[in-house]
Amino acid sequence: MYRRDLITAEIQKLAQVLARIMGLKLEGKLTEADQLFDETMAGGFQLPKEILENEDLSVFESWLAEGNLPPEKLDSLSEFLYYELGVSQERNQIIAPKLNLVYQYLSDEHKIVHLVNLHRQKTIQQYIS
Repeated sequence: MYRRDLITAEIQKLAQVLARIMGLKLEGKLTEADQLFDETMAGGFQLPKEILENEDLSVFESWLAEGNLPPEKLDSLSEFLYYELGVSQERNQIIAPKLNLVYQYLSDEHKIVHLVNLHRQKTIQQYIS
């Protein structure tokens, strides 16, 4: 029960950070938004920028398998990655395949499938070519 409460509190904090990132983007403060995004990936998800931006998908796949993040945190990661789409075509090509892997991992390893995620998987297929 205590572990669940800690995870819930952490997810709530991450949701607040995501809202802040989205607000910064709307205000046109893209550099600040990018910096906060990178800090959150490294600090909140232990996902170094080098792994996220590596074009070799197997590097991210290994991080995902070895990371042992709880499903709630993986779902939160998927939110961050989803809202990172649309920044640029180059960024889409980097993020979309990794986001798709997170959705697959949630489904295969944790048996968690959300209707929202299924819809998003169809949407991100346009970014994967």
